[in-house]
Amino acid sequence: MSRVDDDAKLFGDQVWELPPLILHPFSDQSGPSKLLESSRASLMLNGVLPCDESMRDELNLRLLEGRMCEVRMLYFVGRDLNRWVGQCMEFTGRDPQLAEMGIRAESYADLLVRDPPPNVQEKLRRWGVLDYKSIFSRALGLNAIFSEPPDPNFLQLEFIRHYYRYADHLFLCKQQLQPFTVLATQRFRFEIYASGEYSRMLEESWQVNDQD
Repeated sequence: MSRVDDDAKLFGDQVWELPPLILHPFSDQSGPSKLLESSRASLMLNGVLPCDESMRDELNLRLLEGRMCEVRMLYFVGRDLNRWVGQCMEFTGRDPQLAEMGIRAESYADLLVRDPPPNVQEKLRRWGVLDYKSIFSRALGLNAIFSEPPDPNFLQLEFIRHYYRYADHLFLCKQQLQPFTVLATQRFRFEIYASGEYSRMLEESWQVNDQD
């Protein structure tokens, strides 16, 4: 039996509208410059750009600072993603049909990383987010072990340097802890908003309601 047949048998023709995914900005004015310096330092350390041997210690420091900035950025993204997964699980619990399907938090994490709805993919592309699979999976992986923004003083330098490899495996590990139902993309829809955009939409709806 094909995947399409499996989906039809499990979900039928019904389509569920999930809560919107809202991503919040976080305050770090030095972030963009650190990321740029880190990328340049990486290229120099790997011989792609000219590098004076006397600068290696400084370049390594720039690289680590940029990596740490990436870790913190992904942590905050993951916090928003986990909030959305929790809201989806609440939605599932209120729907008698969904509640009996073996849907778990990992189901929604898989949907988000593997194949979100086309409208979400298109909006991410408009935002310039092309490798959303890596960003979302690593953000969720880091949030599997950090309950607060990580402090670099408590992290091994080797972890900071190669955090993305750890994050990839952390996500896979979390997804494999228990069986879950894989959700059919065409049966589960949702929208994605930046928090400011969503706030403006709420304000506009309130103004319309006030006029009524």
